[in-house]
Amino acid sequence: MKENWQEQLQTLLNCDLKTLYPLARSLNRKLEFYVGPTNSGKTYNAMQKLKEANSGLYLAPLRLLALEGYEDLKESKIKASLITGEEQMLDEEAAHVCSTIEMLDFDLDVDVAVIDEVQMLEDPDRGWAWVNAIIGCPAKKVIMTGSVNALDAIKKIASYLGEELEIVKHQRKNELKVLPKWTPLEKLEDGTALIAFSRSDVLKLKQKLQKKYSVSVIYGNLSPEVRRDEAKRFREKKSQILIATDAIAMGLNLPIKTILFTTDEKFDGKSRRKITVNEIVQIAGRAGRYGHFEAGYLGATRRDVLAYISKEFESPIRTIKPPFKVKINNNQLEALSSHIKTNSLTKILKFFADNMIFSGPFVASNISSMLEAAKIVDTRFNLKLEDKYLLAQAPITTKSNIILQAYEAYIASVIKKRVCHYKPSITLPKKAITQKDLLLVEDEVKKISLYLWLSYKLPDIFPDHDKAYILRNSFNSFIEKSLRGNLLEEDNSKKFFHERKQKNNATTRTEKKEISVKKSYKPRGRKTI
Repeated sequence: MKENWQEQLQTLLNCDLKTLYPLARSLNRKLEFYVGPTNSGKTYNAMQKLKEANSGLYLAPLRLLALEGYEDLKESKIKASLITGEEQMLDEEAAHVCSTIEMLDFDLDVDVAVIDEVQMLEDPDRGWAWVNAIIGCPAKKVIMTGSVNALDAIKKIASYLGEELEIVKHQRKNELKVLPKWTPLEKLEDGTALIAFSRSDVLKLKQKLQKKYSVSVIYGNLSPEVRRDEAKRFREKKSQILIATDAIAMGLNLPIKTILFTTDEKFDGKSRRKITVNEIVQIAGRAGRYGHFEAGYLGATRRDVLAYISKEFESPIRTIKPPFKVKINNNQLEALSSHIKTNSLTKILKFFADNMIFSGPFVASNISSMLEAAKIVDTRFNLKLEDKYLLAQAPITTKSNIILQAYEAYIASVIKKRVCHYKPSITLPKKAITQKDLLLVEDEVKKISLYLWLSYKLPDIFPDHDKAYILRNSFNSFIEKSLRGNLLEEDNSKKFFHERKQKNNATTRTEKKEISVKKSYKPRGRKTI
């Protein structure tokens, strides 16, 4: 008997996730979970298994780590390809692929796949990618690496799949000790990493400490290339101190002897809160890299922060609990659009989150960045739903005017099917003087990343991949150079300019050019980006 409209909708809204990946189901997969703390060798051992396989995948949480995996395979004389949202380095003879987890090809079967940092399945914006990879990765053996707080989650997913799971426990290779006393900023040892939780705080500390120490910095708004260069300087002992946000918590192997927290609070996008034991353990684990130090040390630069960190560090870690979040896919999008008769991406995404039911420990969820992008693309009535969905997945941030202006221009090019050439929004001066100056260049690099992402999805409309790639290198070099110098806070910049103006007789032409740098940073105000 033929289903009526309501019955068809109910069928659509009930999904058994594992059936969406027939190739994975046909392989009789074996799951392995290499579980343990940082500095336990779990990722190293997983990569060794990957190297021994005739064909394989390395799925990384970051473009930087995908590149490191790719270079690791190449150094071991194993032919490999690299695939991320922004770049593809393909070797037709290669049987190994390193990629960011979102770029997983569910139609490419291999012998071994390594899914790194599986505790990320809890992440509210990207966790769906780990869920999809664990369920649908087409490999005979799937090796997952991650921390112990993901153990119960992996067991539940394996049980849902009915697949064999072997748990391989790893122990930390050296001791991690909590310092008994707080450490003043004037008495930092070489090999120390200071942890702050905002770009602003990192740069303030850099400004303060570089008078006495050579410093490297790492924070989320920096491009992967700059983060890598800053890490390299610290690794090669060209800098004594590393100042970083929790961006160092994932994957970066650095010769850190001591981790010192400068605060015990962070803004998580919604509110300012105390950091959790899971966050402390993940960050602290970067101290005392095996092979460099006999032990790692954990401390703080304030007495009250040390007291909190010490207490939390001894607390049990919080286990990741189901349900695990699942994102809408193309087929579900088209089917829901047809059934509820709307071309509004925002309405479809909300309907999906409110009504979709999954078998197993999963729940329908929306990504905040996709919802923000959906509201933008839905204002363009002549945009096809499939194009809306594609554009809503683009790497954008609504906090940057440079990126929002570019995004609007790129949407217009997609609608008109008009070729869009890459044009910078800013003109580089000799150097950045203020933190805001630097932020504009960092945002320009993110804009380039957006263009590169689109150039792979829609190469006929966005043809300037090579030009954008070269310009990104130029902007990254500028950022690296600027991080070596002094960066004024915005509050002090007017005073600085006023004082400099009073010293006209001592001011050279070059200095005058640097003083007027803020003018040259103004966006050009063009509609075509």
